[in-house]
Amino acid sequence: MTQFPIDKIRNDFPILNEKIRNKPLVYLDNAASSQKPNVVIDCISHVYRHDYANVHRGVHTLSVRSTDKFEGAREKIKDFINAESGKEIIFTKGTTESINLVAQSYGKANIKAGDEILISAMEHHSNIVPWQMLSEQTGAILKVAPINLRGELILDEFIKLIGDKTRLISIAHMSNALGTINPVKQIIAAAHHKNIPVLLDGAQAIPHMPVDVLDLDCDFYAFSGHKLYGPSGIGVLYGKQALLESMPPYQGGGDMIRKVTFEETEYNTLPYKFEAGTPSIADAIALGAAIDYLNEIGMGAVAVYEAELLDYATEQAKKIKGLRIIGEAAEKGAILSFVLDKIHPHDIGTMLDSLGIAVRAGHHCAMPVMDFFEVPATARASFAIYNTKQEIDVLMNGIESLIEVFG
Repeated sequence: MTQFPIDKIRNDFPILNEKIRNKPLVYLDNAASSQKPNVVIDCISHVYRHDYANVHRGVHTLSVRSTDKFEGAREKIKDFINAESGKEIIFTKGTTESINLVAQSYGKANIKAGDEILISAMEHHSNIVPWQMLSEQTGAILKVAPINLRGELILDEFIKLIGDKTRLISIAHMSNALGTINPVKQIIAAAHHKNIPVLLDGAQAIPHMPVDVLDLDCDFYAFSGHKLYGPSGIGVLYGKQALLESMPPYQGGGDMIRKVTFEETEYNTLPYKFEAGTPSIADAIALGAAIDYLNEIGMGAVAVYEAELLDYATEQAKKIKGLRIIGEAAEKGAILSFVLDKIHPHDIGTMLDSLGIAVRAGHHCAMPVMDFFEVPATARASFAIYNTKQEIDVLMNGIESLIEVFG
């Protein structure tokens, strides 16, 4: 196997040269948002310096250039997740908007009073609240499948909850709070046996592993650019073409129209039917640049390297007395959530920051997960392609030192 090009990768991310409180930055908050390589930063700058104009609407040179690059990015995303058509790739602001789009378009058109929507107990708020809102609007019932103390979905219980009234399943491909990778192919197969569509929240999974929507056979897949080494403010909803064609528009105006009179409006074809208004043009193009960058490394190589980081971090963490890992699923991505005896996670985060170490502290937009584990919050170290075992050592030494400070 070719050695993972960690030195080259680290040189590609200029922010890693930053000093935080006179210490080298150790950035371990990647589950919240990843840092950006030079190719992404340069791409955004190039678009605004040389190619920027509104897309789809102009015949002048800049508009044509901008449109070609914008639609080129859509094709890169299509290939990256192995979708069948660019018509199945909808640009959104991020995972949250993608899930809300499905809830308010597919959900309102297909879900009625007494119907059931099934999620799991490990979901991010963005995969809970839109379904609660839809349930309030329609009279549907939100069902929640349980997890165990390792942070794993109890698959048998989940399957039992797929009933005659289930109209939609929405579940995280990978948990942001626990790192758990869910058995989504089995869930999708069980759901499709009863003709129930499945949405996967792929915000955490997509930066860490190869994603093939045809192989998964999911009906919808939602993810964000900013966790995928791309810009913030841009995201993607993949949907099977037949489903998207059957769904009403989510918002009105701009590019989602073909013809407007005061009497009626004729909507545009896919994917533009769901892309009202001027999109985040430069950000979409730069997301394409991020995908080019990851393709050069290879997502299989990314998954192997990050698994090594997680194994090493877990092994070192278990040596620290008073440290409790929250989430120890057998199938897990590059996230280490933990608590320390008698030290609040916010204090952990603040103290580690004084050493130049960036971790997340809080409920991670997953309050029901915190309630389940009976903790107010966790500290979360989350790893990316540019992190190293040496940085994990710095983290562990930092944890040891703050345990000493707090006695």
